[in-house]
Amino acid sequence: MMQAGGTILARAVSDPEDRLLTAEEPLAGLQLRCGGELPGTIAVPELLELVRKARRYRFRLARAISANDGSDTVTAWVEVEPREGEAGETPGCDIVVRNWQSSPLPSEEISFAERRRMMTDRHLAELTAQLDGSQRVLTAVTDSPDLVYVATRMEEGIGRLWTDFLPPENVTHQQPLHWRLLDGTRVSVEGSDRPWRITLIPHIRPGFDPSGFELLLISDEPQAGEVETANPIEPTLRRSLVGQDLSPVLRQPISRIIANAETIRSRLAGPIPDAYADYAGEIASAGKLLLDLLEDLADLEVVESENFSTAPDRIDLSEVARQAAGILNVRAREKGIVIDAPQVAESLPAVAEFRRVLQILLNLIGNAIRYSPERSRIWLRLEPLGSMARVIVADQGPGLSDEQQARVFEKFERLGRSGDGGSGLGLYISRSLARAMGGELSVESAPGQGARFILDVPADPEA
Repeated sequence: MMQAGGTILARAVSDPEDRLLTAEEPLAGLQLRCGGELPGTIAVPELLELVRKARRYRFRLARAISANDGSDTVTAWVEVEPREGEAGETPGCDIVVRNWQSSPLPSEEISFAERRRMMTDRHLAELTAQLDGSQRVLTAVTDSPDLVYVATRMEEGIGRLWTDFLPPENVTHQQPLHWRLLDGTRVSVEGSDRPWRITLIPHIRPGFDPSGFELLLISDEPQAGEVETANPIEPTLRRSLVGQDLSPVLRQPISRIIANAETIRSRLAGPIPDAYADYAGEIASAGKLLLDLLEDLADLEVVESENFSTAPDRIDLSEVARQAAGILNVRAREKGIVIDAPQVAESLPAVAEFRRVLQILLNLIGNAIRYSPERSRIWLRLEPLGSMARVIVADQGPGLSDEQQARVFEKFERLGRSGDGGSGLGLYISRSLARAMGGELSVESAPGQGARFILDVPADPEA
């Protein structure tokens, strides 16, 4: 485990039940504003996940976390070290906050698909690095054995470009490129045989250049012996057209279009009339929709492959539902919609793949926001059902007729909608993912009475 330096801004202590016993500001205030108590269960979802991992595996972990704080987003660098008790027990953890940034939520700068990728990639990242505004390494942290070598090199080479240590594949341009052109790039990792890609998350305010970046290193293949499951993921036998061929080729030019359009729109290249700035904004929005469609087509290709399977793990559906609600809260508030998510004290253990459940819930909540009236409410409810665990997303929208319910999960079905930028693939992909995890996705509705989309996944038999 690599250690990050820097001034300590706040300290906190958790107990064996992952309750925050003591906390200094600003962490104490964030805990309360996220609906928690002090002392009380950790209310910041990403901090709770980090503390649980550190306590479970008895490793010191450190990485950047983010949380919604009213109309702002908070990004903090957190280090968690488990305490050792009697007979090898772990009584709790010491928590240290070394960096804290608060900025207005970039609701206009980040698309729905980008927010979804950001949350899931943070959960899956096996190496996290902090970069400055010029993409030079400040810190690097990993808990993966086959990444220790590259993390050590990055720590020893602080101040150098991250591409010196993680060279992008099939990129010959001089570095550093615009961050959007590097986001999602496949990279070579010395000392590891697994395929890797990077995600770059900018620390940015609308209209300004990024002040820094969070770099996440992710592999779609689990480490050998890492996941124990009755249905291991088999290697892909057939090369995918969209995911492996078209996506890498199209993502770069589309990202270049978006980057240039945003530069023009924000007037970073010089003053321009308002009309031209508006045109540039429309170009950037269209580019983001194209990237979203590319993601949907890649997901469609994955779920329809003959050897597709998921990587089940023990998860808490309550936590996943709260994270999904947190990602989409800003979008909901723009229409005056309230998302009623499960309380921090609620828990519903299940066996499913975290990122796939999050993907499904983001799709369901996003649809509910899109088609619900202003100043309405969306409910996320949990129900234990013996061998299954259930999450319900209910809205106050126009509802669906019996005929629409029969068609809503079909491929490219948009129920006559036009102009909303949707591909008609979200619910088809979501149902395919639910079934791949041994569950089901269904709907109950009636015209004028809203809709209830119901996700069932296997319950955790050991909970």
